[in-house]
Amino acid sequence: MGEFFVVAVILLIALAFLILVSCIKIVPQAHAMVVERLGGYLATWGVGIHMKAPFIDRIARKVVLKEQVVDFPPQPVITKDNVTMQIDTVVYYQITDPKLYAYGVESPLMAIENLTATTLRNIIGDLELDETLTSRETINTTMRASLDIATDPWGIKVNRVELKNIIPPAAIQDAMEKQMKAERERREAILRAEGEKKSTILVAEGKKESAILDAEAEKQAAILRAEAKKEATIREAEGQAEAILKIQQANADGLRMLKLAAPDESVIQLKSLEAFAKAADGKATKIIIPSEIQALAGLAKSVTEIAGN
Repeated sequence: MGEFFVVAVILLIALAFLILVSCIKIVPQAHAMVVERLGGYLATWGVGIHMKAPFIDRIARKVVLKEQVVDFPPQPVITKDNVTMQIDTVVYYQITDPKLYAYGVESPLMAIENLTATTLRNIIGDLELDETLTSRETINTTMRASLDIATDPWGIKVNRVELKNIIPPAAIQDAMEKQMKAERERREAILRAEGEKKSTILVAEGKKESAILDAEAEKQAAILRAEAKKEATIREAEGQAEAILKIQQANADGLRMLKLAAPDESVIQLKSLEAFAKAADGKATKIIIPSEIQALAGLAKSVTEIAGN
């Protein structure tokens, strides 16, 4: 009997130890626990070690306080111009109040999904197709503000909302692709025309500059030719003047030598006859008759006398 009592005490102690251990709870970082006592809210445990009362306290919900991401499937929406398209969204949210999150709504994720779908339909319903495709940032901002206000009673804060994909109908996609192709071809034609225009302008400017350079070169060449011709004329004139000067000098020297030689009358007559012979060789333009020979001899004698003076 005594041994049975000892075993029973040991079992009771072990059971009490297990119950005590089970009542010790450790809450990790970025987590929280909602505790109930006898079915009613008791407290929200933060990070650290906690002790609950056995049998009357229980952990109602463990809550993750980190930012979470949920990707909702595509939702059919209709634009203002009656175009049906599929849009899927990504919502970034964070639980800020574990108590409201635990008791505010039965299924928070389903509630956020439905709220996102209805909000998206309301926003897209006021926009046309082109505005929907080009106003992602506006739609994201509007949806985030609406969802953040609606989820406040649930202890949820919506940080960001992103439109992941906008999928218009196949016919609209085909029309958009054709429009984009036509736009690309138009831009290509414009760029080609601008290139040809610039090329034509450059060629014309090149020809203009070439003509200017040719005219300038021709002008310089004409100036050089004129200067060369002028120089040649000057040199030719100087040569002729020098030749005349030398001829005159030679004539003067000849007359001086003739004076020094003191020719007699017979020599002068002989020279006159030689001059007559040269004049009569058929090349002279004037024929001197023999009656003028005496006068020519007298003229030569007079010239000799003048040279001697």
